[in-house]
Amino acid sequence: MTENWEKVYVSPLPHRAELAKALLAEHDIPAVVVNRQSSSYPTIGWGKSEVHVPVSHAVLAKVILENEATFS
Repeated sequence: MTENWEKVYVSPLPHRAELAKALLAEHDIPAVVVNRQSSSYPTIGWGKSEVHVPVSHAVLAKVILENEATFS
């Protein structure tokens, strides 16, 4: 990735990160999910899933997630 990306959402539940990514996609904001969960202990669920967006979209993405996300 040539752009700088910023973390806008973190969840211990990977499906919530995917929902956040989908919500941002509805608003034409590119987003990626970064899985930071431990592969050594997948059943325990250590770690988090993060949603990252380009820095130029970060403020708008945070506002959208704060105001429209009902899964948090």
